[in-house]
Amino acid sequence: MNLRDIVVDEAIVTELEADDRDGVIRELVGSLVNAGALPANMRDEVVSAVLVRETKGSTGFGKGVAVPHVKHAQVTRMSAAIGLSSRGVDFAALDRQPVYSFFLLLSPEDRPEDHLQAMETIFRSLSKETFRRFLRQASTVEEVLTLLDEADNQQLAG
Repeated sequence: MNLRDIVVDEAIVTELEADDRDGVIRELVGSLVNAGALPANMRDEVVSAVLVRETKGSTGFGKGVAVPHVKHAQVTRMSAAIGLSSRGVDFAALDRQPVYSFFLLLSPEDRPEDHLQAMETIFRSLSKETFRRFLRQASTVEEVLTLLDEADNQQLAG
């Protein structure tokens, strides 16, 4: 599985307006709705499900990244949104540092193995310092897409 298989191009937000965890989640779910990857009538329910998941443990994994995610019965197609914040957001990350790059992953509840594979794909890229740095520096959707292509083609070193 590649990043480009799951990231919805139209759901890439290069400068998030939100300045808190809940706002970031609402904004990223909204970007998936606006991109047509999630029905509008599911927005509030999915936001609530992601927030409930966050109460079980922050998905702010440190090093400036967070991967909020949820498996949901009403989600029919795996999709991810990317959000960037130049200011940084307190996301209760494990290292207590602000988060600048977010991957929001929504997965069908009945496909847990696909969810795990998508998470592995995301983490493989986020574990590379070069990827994190270039993602944080990206200022256009095109730059993010180029970075995703390079990551999928394994052109980025650690």
